[in-house]
Amino acid sequence: MKPPSCDLPCRVNTEQLNFETALEELETLVEQLERGELTLEQSLERFERGVQLTRRCQQALQQAEQRVMTLTQPSAEAPLTPFEPDPAR
Repeated sequence: MKPPSCDLPCRVNTEQLNFETALEELETLVEQLERGELTLEQSLERFERGVQLTRRCQQALQQAEQRVMTLTQPSAEAPLTPFEPDPAR
């Protein structure tokens, strides 16, 4: 999903954004800042929004990492066993 196009930083609560949308909006803000065509106030607004988006992305990555850790932990019901390839192949 592409972030909405807006002249000022988007005001959607970052908690409502998924990782991909937050990252895409962050990339757009960086491009705007790198062009150097913004006023100081516009730059500060975009920087502030960028910090919020960065935190959202970090949070999403931490949650994903926790899910992977949970899924890969051995359990008594389904212990992990090493993979042994079929020697006939």
